[in-house]
Amino acid sequence: MKSILGSNITLTLFGESHGDKIGAVIDGLCAGIKVDYDFIKECLNQRKPSIEGETTRIEDDDFEIVSGVFNGYTNGNSICILMNNTHFDSKSYMKESVRPSHSDYVSYIRNHGFNDYRGGGQFSGRLTAVIVAAGAIILKALETLNIEIGYHIKQCKNVLDRNFNNVIEDIKYLNTNKVLVLDDIYEKIKAEINQAKNNNDSIGGIIQTAICNLPVGLGEPLFDSLEGKLSNALFSIGGIKGVEFGLGFDFANKNGSEVNDPFRMDGNSIITKTNNNGGINGGMSNGMPVIFNCVIKPTPSIGKTQETININSRTNTTLKIQGKHDSAIVRRVGIVIKCICALVIADLLVTRYGTDVFYKGKLD
Repeated sequence: MKSILGSNITLTLFGESHGDKIGAVIDGLCAGIKVDYDFIKECLNQRKPSIEGETTRIEDDDFEIVSGVFNGYTNGNSICILMNNTHFDSKSYMKESVRPSHSDYVSYIRNHGFNDYRGGGQFSGRLTAVIVAAGAIILKALETLNIEIGYHIKQCKNVLDRNFNNVIEDIKYLNTNKVLVLDDIYEKIKAEINQAKNNNDSIGGIIQTAICNLPVGLGEPLFDSLEGKLSNALFSIGGIKGVEFGLGFDFANKNGSEVNDPFRMDGNSIITKTNNNGGINGGMSNGMPVIFNCVIKPTPSIGKTQETININSRTNTTLKIQGKHDSAIVRRVGIVIKCICALVIADLLVTRYGTDVFYKGKLD
């Protein structure tokens, strides 16, 4: 099975949840991009568990870049990032009892019973740590082109945040104040997650993401559309079960006269009066912020007794999942979404403008 994302800038992942190391390789990134180690650590810290109800598996996430960087800058070679696994307990995992709504069953069948079932193996959310480390390098490269990506928790079970409004200002607020919501609801979100933990259960949520200052025409019509490329990457993140752009499923109960985005002149710039289509027309960016929602299902590892099967004896049984698990991943997954989107956008930029686009710092 392959674990590669991208066409001209590619990301390859390797390792398993309870293996010695996990890692990522970035290929295709030009030389001369500054690598900010402190910023990588900052992004990794956003992914770490930090509130009641999140996993007690707290890894140091100390990383090592073993190739592709020299004197603080990319040197044009493959960038290889390594990260140790240290804080896990494999005794809680049993090969014969497949966990409901996990990858255990399909992995067992696909790999003829040779799958690494400890913590989900290569299907584990643990591998998102190296996605974040790789994406953090790309986020700094995008800054040279004034491209910004921001996200907030739009919903956590019954707690709702407002939508992006003045997108640039909202992203600046989120990044400057190191917050995850636009309204004053974070304590309510923490309470929902803690309540799920106390009930031996889990809850889901929605992350809303915005990508600003993309050039017009990024993406390809039909099979390599901007929506398609982003969705393909987003669905690689465990727990994401739906992606909608702009109004998304709300288009279903609207008239065209209500949701078409009229074009207007704003000085010398062309904008749309509204952004119901989420910044994308014909599979390509139209210059407005690209806005989309990702729904994250409740984590399937819960402390309640569940029905399952014994895969060896092919008999019905029950299972009470043990180990270190989250009651919700919606708070932690936002930075993963941000970083994997950065990789997709970088790949599309290189496809259109050439390999050295980030070194030049301009689109031409």
